Amino acid sequence: MTRKLLLLFLLAGAWSCAPVLHAACLTEGTSREALQALKTQQFAVDDAAARMRIAEGLVDCLADPDPALRDGIAYEGLAHWMRAGQLDREALRTLRRRLYAIVDGGEGEGFARPFAALVLSEVARTDRVSPWMTPDERAAMVDRAAAYVETVQDYRGFDDREGWRHGVAHGADWLMQLALHPALNRAQAGRILEAVAAQAVPESAHAYVFGEPGRLARPVLAVARRGLLADADWTDWFAGLPPRVGEPEQAYADSDWLARRHDLVSFLNAVYVEADRGNEDTLRALKPAVLAALKSVP
Repeated sequence: MTRKLLLLFLLAGAWSCAPVLHAACLTEGTSREALQALKTQQFAVDDAAARMRIAEGLVDCLADPDPALRDGIAYEGLAHWMRAGQLDREALRTLRRRLYAIVDGGEGEGFARPFAALVLSEVARTDRVSPWMTPDERAAMVDRAAAYVETVQDYRGFDDREGWRHGVAHGADWLMQLALHPALNRAQAGRILEAVAAQAVPESAHAYVFGEPGRLARPVLAVARRGLLADADWTDWFAGLPPRVGEPEQAYADSDWLARRHDLVSFLNAVYVEADRGNEDTLRALKPAVLAALKSVP
């Protein structure tokens, strides 16, 4: 038996009898070394059924505290198979169901929820590249993604020992993939923008330091490219952001106000720079509304 076949046997066999909701990433008979070998072999698994069993096991690894396993193997492996078109519709629906259960399960202190959102961005991408969801499924995902972003309260980004959490950025990636979908409608675009607004100026007054404003700008730019909103709509949306900073009497005399101002200015700058850099009329049309919002921030 070749090394590749032995690896496939060990991995698929270890997860073959696992229940729908797995209790742990590494089941009996599965080692970190075997998973690392899978990555070394560029996640090559020829048998579709075995690949899906391993994929379901990797969902549990999204909660692992080791970033090399969580981010470097579980996320990368799932993303690799989805981008290569190696998971069929049934497999994608199974993964989506598992991942929804995680994002709906409350925030907690761990890694599972933000990384489930990141993998869901890849699920959304598969449907954008080659549509397989029904309109109702897609609409439900927009609502789910928006609700996830709005409810993120764990703002931890990167830790030297634990790696990334990055719940807001991962949620923004999910929204971006949905915003890029050709079937996006006006109502769905509005729901995406509502979610972005909630975290562009978070009520919690957390000051972003891990690039979150730039990530939040991406779904806004994607919506703009679709041309679903009129200039007046964009003016109204951007004008609604500065009041979220706080009361005028708090200006420069309140730490929460200062944190929210920092986040808003960073977000508006990110949108403006990308709109100015782009060669598309739909993006350049954002600039007056963004500039007006910037000028209205104390």
